[in-house]
Parts: sequence; structure tokens; C-alpha cells
Amino acid sequence: MITFQEWQKIELRIAKILGVDEIPGKDKLYRLLIDLGSERRQIIAGLKQYYKKEELQGKNIVVVANLQPATIAGLESQAMLLAAKDSKGSYKIVTVDESVPPGTKAE
Repeated sequence: MITFQEWQKIELRIAKILGVDEIPGKDKLYRLLIDLGSERRQIIAGLKQYYKKEELQGKNIVVVANLQPATIAGLESQAMLLAAKDSKGSYKIVTVDESVPPGTKAE
């Protein structure tokens, strides 16, 4: 369990996926270019077996924007997207309506 004060430190923001690239030699990973309103970042995400590139392009997703960057497959991942695992073991990303602009704080 975490305290409410600890939870308040997590910065959830809406991000729009601007681009999806394959990472050479990696069969599970995509490089996502995201728009956070005031800046662009990249996320390295293991979504390849669950989504085609075209299915991700343009989606508004929820990300943890203030997570310390991590190096994955030699690339810096600068946020973490939220996803849920369904009853079949597939991951589904958390999305929001297109009318919510990138950078909006999720509460």
C-alpha cells in the first residue's frame, strides 16, 4: 500500500501517439513517439504482439509522465503508458477521447 501523498506524486498525463516504429531485432517492442502538449518524448513498449502499428497511430493514451527514464533495447524510454491485461492475457492500452488535448493531467 502507498499513502495518498505518495500517489499524488504520480503525474498521469494524456499523450497522443504521433508515430510508431519497429525496433530492429526486437519482436515485442515498438518505439512510440508521443506528444505531451508542451514536449515530445519516446516510449519503448512491448505492444507488438497485441497491436499493429496502424492501430496505435493517433490514439490518445494515459502515461506516467514523471517516471524516471529507463533504457530498453538500447533506447531511452521517457514515460510509461498504462495498459490492462484482459482475461485472455492480452494487453489493452488505456485510451481517452480524442477531444482531450495532449498534456492534460489525468486525475
